[in-house]
Amino acid sequence: MAYDEHLADRIKQTLQEKRISFEEKKMMGGICYMVDDKMCAGVIKDKMMARIAPEVYEESLAKKGCHEMDFTKRPMKGFVFVEPEGTDLDKDLEYWVGLCLEFNPRAKSSKKR
Repeated sequence: MAYDEHLADRIKQTLQEKRISFEEKKMMGGICYMVDDKMCAGVIKDKMMARIAPEVYEESLAKKGCHEMDFTKRPMKGFVFVEPEGTDLDKDLEYWVGLCLEFNPRAKSSKKR
């Protein structure tokens, strides 16, 4: 299993319910949901990857299942991983997707190659 397809489907469904235009991209051994050509949320193995605002970063780390995204063995600023216990309930998943969408308009796009 490269990534949790059930979690990916739940994120996708949440974005669709909110009528958000997005694109799916396979990357980092998982899947990423791009909103306005910017990384917004995704799934790597069994964890949700969330791109959130700097002002809620520290507070978010105290939430159930949340920890720094250390994919490269160094924490990535503005990104967190949320373990399955933090996304099991639909309301919890909606909370994280909401944080991602809230920050997305202010997020910087990665450079085009």
